[in-house]
Amino acid sequence: MGYTVEVLPTHKWLQGRPTDAIRRHRSKGLSFVPVARLFGPAIFEASKLKVLFLGVDDRKHPEKLPRAYTLTHSDLTARLTLAISQTINRAQGWYNRLQRDEVVAEWRKVRGRMSLHVHCHISGGHFLLDLIADLRHHIFCRELPVVLKAFVYGDGGLFRSYPDLEDALVCVYFHSSSPELNRVECWGPLREAAERGRPLAAAAAAAAAASEVEGEVEPRWPPPLKPCEAKCDCCFPPRSLIPWPAPAAVAEAEAEISTS
Repeated sequence: MGYTVEVLPTHKWLQGRPTDAIRRHRSKGLSFVPVARLFGPAIFEASKLKVLFLGVDDRKHPEKLPRAYTLTHSDLTARLTLAISQTINRAQGWYNRLQRDEVVAEWRKVRGRMSLHVHCHISGGHFLLDLIADLRHHIFCRELPVVLKAFVYGDGGLFRSYPDLEDALVCVYFHSSSPELNRVECWGPLREAAERGRPLAAAAAAAAAASEVEGEVEPRWPPPLKPCEAKCDCCFPPRSLIPWPAPAAVAEAEAEISTS
């Protein structure tokens, strides 16, 4: 996700193209060609959001009934589709091996505190994703405030019933085959993360880790707590709703692709 579309006149797009390419495009009668612009502003537009409620109830707090978000994006129409359900919505094409540009999230109560856990796939599972891992990481970081706003807007009934959920901490999981990008960051309360995005402390800590600088950057918010190992009442759901592949499974998938 994270692509906006800039339309250029055909004659500008075709400048410098081989003659046969010009002939092919003219023969199809194309007058405009979409060009991806990766670094434009990230703006949430409610009119472009489609929301699907699948077996959830706004009157049920996420600490009592599992609640997950699956957000997908169309690069052609720039429209967002948000499914709100008790687990991820695989019907949206979740975890497409090559593209993997969806964002999935779940509400969890860990040791008595509510938090929103957001997962993004940066690289791994396909060599093409590894080639553009840094770019994908940049795009996800830039677009996540839009994603969070879509969660709050699309699940408005829940937040009107339980406004305290906007004070819950947001934990962002970047899944990557690159050790420098494979990390978990706390972005602070949801209402703040949706407005200002990635905290400066998290970005500084990531930069320090990537450059192997000695010393640690003190985060403003603590890392996510681990749920209790034994059965308890302070953690819900007991296990994650998102079956993210373990690193060994990702490595196995990469080996399968390279030998095919």
